[in-house]
Amino acid sequence: MPSRLWRPRRVLVTRSALTHAHGRAIAERAAGLGADIIELSGDRLSLPKPEDPRAAYREAKATLAVVVASKSKRRLQPIPPSADWRFDLAEGCHAHCQYCYLAGSLAGPPVTRVYANVEEILAGLPQALGQGGVTSVSPERAGEGTTFEASCYADPLGIEHLTGSLSEAIRFFGAWDAPVQLRFTSKFGEVGPLIGLPHGRRVRVRLSVNAQALIRFEGGTSPLSERIEAIGRLARDGYRIGLTIAPIQPFEGWQEGYADLFDQTARALDGAADPDLTAEFITHRFTPKSKTVLQDWYPGSDLDLDEARRSRKLTKFGSTKWVYPAPQMREMRDTLTALLAERLPQARMLYWT
Repeated sequence: MPSRLWRPRRVLVTRSALTHAHGRAIAERAAGLGADIIELSGDRLSLPKPEDPRAAYREAKATLAVVVASKSKRRLQPIPPSADWRFDLAEGCHAHCQYCYLAGSLAGPPVTRVYANVEEILAGLPQALGQGGVTSVSPERAGEGTTFEASCYADPLGIEHLTGSLSEAIRFFGAWDAPVQLRFTSKFGEVGPLIGLPHGRRVRVRLSVNAQALIRFEGGTSPLSERIEAIGRLARDGYRIGLTIAPIQPFEGWQEGYADLFDQTARALDGAADPDLTAEFITHRFTPKSKTVLQDWYPGSDLDLDEARRSRKLTKFGSTKWVYPAPQMREMRDTLTALLAERLPQARMLYWT
């Protein structure tokens, strides 16, 4: 049985969002699940401000906001090494991952915002056809066409039962007669709404997975078994599929843990005709800002955020991030890529970071 779907306690709907049929439909779905619908008189979100930071976090994580993506929010952004371009159907996530990278990327309370003007967002994508700096210029990935990533700042599948936005995007790409690909990744396994959609093999769904011992850091997400089962369902429905293996961490017995992950995936794909499986490897890293936020959100976590066991690295913007030391990184990469080749020989590795 699938995990229980998220039911926000409160849904804030801006005035502009109510002018879009898609926005009204989101509010109606949420109301049907028992959410308290609050129609705002304007477009400014009004959020409660409890004095207790933990209470503020809980309130924000239980809140869905239906808003309109502004022109600046609809501007396409490059997103290497995943894809040529990033576009957003939503921003924020209701899950409780103790390493959440959004903690250092998005400002303000962690409210999940979903966009009512999906048609307008999708209508802006064709301008980027044939452009981009990843698959559009890569001989190794040229077969993917111009790629568009829809899950940089959100998990669109985890809220699909409320929004329907991902299904709209899949239909859009399925009807787009061009060398393009929609890409998104998710920690949720409820793929029922996607099965049977006319995706035209222009959609790659990647499930974000990790060794079982690390799933305990991912509160509010689907169990690993459900995500792996979803990979098989999607492959049998003709979708291109992938594994986003993240965030990789060297726990005790990590070699066996990741081998088991690949073995489970192989069993789930048994009998799938042409899964076109890819793998993306992302190691754990954190920034000073994200560490501060995460320790406020999860004060009892035993997630390793000790800078003494990491190497300092500068981003292209000059900011600091803490990554695993080079020898440890090489060991993990050599081991995991070898395991992938042995246990899932049909998989194509896209990158390691």
